[in-house]
Amino acid sequence: MGKSKAPAAPDPKETASAQTATNVGTAIANSYMGNVNQNTPDGSLNYSYSTTKWTDPLSGAVYDIPVATATQTLSPAQQAIKDQQDAASKNLATLANSQSGRLNDLLGTPFTLNGAPAAGSASSLTMPNYTQFGAGPQLQSSVGDTGNIMSQIAGAGDIKSSVANAGDITKTYGTDYGANVQQVQDALMARLQPSLDQNRSALEQKLANQGLQPGSDAYNRAIDAATRQENDARYGAILNAGQEQTRLANLAQQQAAFQNAAQAQQYGQNANDVQLANAAQQQQFAQNQAQLQANNTAQQQAYSQAYQNAGLANSTAQQQYQNQTSATAANNALQDQTFNAQQAKINAQNTERANWMNEQYALRNQPINEISSLLSGGQVTNPNFVPTQGQSIPNIDYASMVQQKYNADLNAYNQSQANSGAILGGLAGLFSLSDKTAKKDIKKVGGLYEYRYKGEGKNAPKRIGVMAQEVEKVRPGVVRKGADGKKRVNYGALFAAGSAR
Repeated sequence: MGKSKAPAAPDPKETASAQTATNVGTAIANSYMGNVNQNTPDGSLNYSYSTTKWTDPLSGAVYDIPVATATQTLSPAQQAIKDQQDAASKNLATLANSQSGRLNDLLGTPFTLNGAPAAGSASSLTMPNYTQFGAGPQLQSSVGDTGNIMSQIAGAGDIKSSVANAGDITKTYGTDYGANVQQVQDALMARLQPSLDQNRSALEQKLANQGLQPGSDAYNRAIDAATRQENDARYGAILNAGQEQTRLANLAQQQAAFQNAAQAQQYGQNANDVQLANAAQQQQFAQNQAQLQANNTAQQQAYSQAYQNAGLANSTAQQQYQNQTSATAANNALQDQTFNAQQAKINAQNTERANWMNEQYALRNQPINEISSLLSGGQVTNPNFVPTQGQSIPNIDYASMVQQKYNADLNAYNQSQANSGAILGGLAGLFSLSDKTAKKDIKKVGGLYEYRYKGEGKNAPKRIGVMAQEVEKVRPGVVRKGADGKKRVNYGALFAAGSAR
C-alpha cells in the first residue's frame, strides 16, 4: 500500500478572484432583469445601457460593467400640460422677480409709530367724589299732655245719695306699639329681602361678566350703589312701620272715646233714675254732668290738635330727608356718569391707535404676501408607474464550495491514514479510535478536530478527525464500541471514500 499524500489547501487569492467573477456576473444579470421598461397612459419609462471598465485589484481581471440610464417621457397630452405649467410658472416667477424690487424700499424703511394717534392715559381719570347719605330725621313718637279727662260729676244734693256705678272711664289709650312696629317691619323686610338678594346676585354676576374683579374701584362703586338702594328700601320699611304704629294709636284712641261714651250713657241712665226720685236733684246733676262733658270734649279737642301737629311735623321731616337723599343719589350718579365718560374717551383713543397700527402692518405685509404667493408656482405631476416584479439570480458561494471540497479531500486522507494503522490503539480493519475520552489537546478546525491521543508526547504531530460521540448522533451505523469500551468510527463509510490507498 503506497503512502497517501495530504490534499493541498485552496489558494485564497484564486478562490477570492473566482468568487468576485461569479458575483460580478450575477450582479450584471440582476441589473438587466430588474430594470423593466414601462408604458402608461401618462408617459413611459425606458432604460438604456453603456459600459465602463472595472479592474479587480486582487486578480487584475478587467470587467465591462453596464451603467443603466432611466429616461422618462410624458405622453403628448401630459407634455402639453407641463409646457403650459412651465410657462405659467415662468411668468409668475418673472412677475415676482420684478415685484420683489419693491421690497428693498419697503423693508429698508424702519417701521415707526410716528403719526400714530395718542393712546389714552389712565392717569387722566378723575375718581368720583361721592356724597354720603345722612341719618334719617328723629320722628315724634308721642302726643304731649293735653289735660285730664273729668271722671266724676259734682254732687247734686242729698235727695239721692248716689248714682249707680256706670263703670270706669277709660283715662288713657297710651300703649307701647313697639312690638307691632317690629312685626310690621319684619313682615315688610321678609317680603322685600328676596328681591334685594336676587338683585344683589344679578349685579355680582353682571360685574363678573364685565370682567370686574372684587376689590376693584369699579366693582366697589357698583356694590356701594346697590347697597344704598337696599338701605333706601329698608328706610321705606321703617317709615311704613311708623305709619302702622300711628294707625294703631288712632284705633286705641277711638276705642277709649267709645268706652267713655258708653260709660257716660250708663251714668246718664242712672242719673235719670235718680231724677225720677228727685227732679230737683236731677236738674242739678244734669248741670254738673254737662259741665263734665264740656271739659272732656275740650280735652279731646286739644288732644286731637296736638296729634295732628305731631303727624304734620313728622311728615315734613320725612319729606325733607327724602329730598336730601334724592339730591345725594343724583349727585353720585352724575359723578359716575362723568367717570364713565372719561373711560369711554380713553377706550376710543386706544381703539383708534390700534386700528391705525393694524392698517400700517397690513400695508407693510401685503406686498410680501403677494410676492410669496407668486413664488409658490405650480407642481409638475409625474406619471404613476406600476410596480414590477424584479427578478434576481442568487450569488454562488464559490469560496464555501472550495472549502467543502478541501474538507472532503482532507477527510479522505485521514481515513486513508486510519486504515493504514497509523492511529495509536486503533482497531484492525476499517474502524479507527475516535472516542473523545481517548483524546487530548482538542481544537476544532472547520468541520473537523485537531487532537493528540492520550499517551502521546506534547511534541507529537497532531491528528485530524471526528469525535465518535458526535458522529453517533447522526450516523450511528459507522460507530462501533471496542472491547475496551471506547468508540471507533468507520471513516471510509462515513465519507464514502472507498478503501484506503
